[in-house]
Amino acid sequence: MSTTAQGDSAMASEGVTAPPTAAPSTAAPSTASPRPRGRGGRVLGWILVIALVVVLALLSLRLMPTELDLGGALNPESPGPNGAGAIAELTRQQGVQIDVTRSHTSATAQLDPGATLVLTDPPALSDSAVMDLVHSADRVVLLSSSSRMLRLLDLGESTFAAGSVQAECDLPEFSRVGTVDAERMFVPGAGVTACFIDDEGHAAVLRGVDGDTTITLLDATKLLSNQHLAENGNAALGLALLAQTDDVVWYVPSFADSDLEDGEPASLGELTPNWVTPVILLLLLAGLAAIWWRGRRFGPLVTESLPVTVRASETMHGRARLTAKAADAAHAAAAIRTGTRTRLASRLALSPRASSQEVADAVSDRLRVPRGSLYELLDGATPQSDHDLIDLARSLAELETAVDAAVHTERNRP
Repeated sequence: MSTTAQGDSAMASEGVTAPPTAAPSTAAPSTASPRPRGRGGRVLGWILVIALVVVLALLSLRLMPTELDLGGALNPESPGPNGAGAIAELTRQQGVQIDVTRSHTSATAQLDPGATLVLTDPPALSDSAVMDLVHSADRVVLLSSSSRMLRLLDLGESTFAAGSVQAECDLPEFSRVGTVDAERMFVPGAGVTACFIDDEGHAAVLRGVDGDTTITLLDATKLLSNQHLAENGNAALGLALLAQTDDVVWYVPSFADSDLEDGEPASLGELTPNWVTPVILLLLLAGLAAIWWRGRRFGPLVTESLPVTVRASETMHGRARLTAKAADAAHAAAAIRTGTRTRLASRLALSPRASSQEVADAVSDRLRVPRGSLYELLDGATPQSDHDLIDLARSLAELETAVDAAVHTERNRP
């Protein structure tokens, strides 16, 4: 007999009536906590914060000025490894006055009779502007070369030769220079004086005369840089080039100083269609709604080990060796331009698939430079020789340096 039956029998024997038993409940009470409310209000608050950040970012792009870049190669005001601040200071110690300018019109105005004009290859100037600048001086020292400058000045042709050479010419200023380690040599043209000649007749320094202007050309990117100035006779070579007159006007080319396109560059607001801002906000809202809807349903990430690991550097070096072996300058230029466009798009917050025109427009707005030279540089004519490829690579590297300096300046601005 069960315990319940014994209890009922005992109560019946004592004359006590048992209370009626309540019917069992059909549903158990819920123990789940009520769902918190107010989630929609928090999402709306985050949407407003993100929209405010986007608006402030767009305003900063339009209002933030770009400072001058002092990190370029052979910049007389740069103390960096590739700058030329050391040779400029040595020249000043010889009693020479050096005036640094970043405008070709200002350089022309500052050139007095007998002064020396010092410059590197100006890629943003047209041929006529370059020749006008050169002919405005009595003495010109060109510290870097390109196929275009050799053609305009009719001094000779470039070669792949390099090595340690001595002056071995009749120019007295180079008589005590000694040995220099030239990185680039040239084949002198007719009527051009060649100095620092190797066994095959290639010269590291060319001296020519165009009318009343004496022009000296060399590739001093390594010879006169701060990093290598103390090597061999590099310092003596720099003084022989720069300390021959009392006044030196040092023109530092930049993409901002260009005559290739007239008029002011268009602002970001002028280039942006009216429908872009509403579409961005709509996509932002849709993305936040999707995150709020499905964000918590994602499972944990699953890791899987790959059977083979291939380093990116091995692939890069392999492709580079194939391109060099094939002597395919056009293909190498396309690869260099693609890499530059990808890195510029990443630094300027553009899509990785942004076109050359879109990247050039963004760089133009950031650096406040005309678009004509940027279009030609990022997607222009294909180089026909290795020399043109080297010149293109140097110009693209200088462009990336300028954009890096502008982005870094904006991030560090208080």
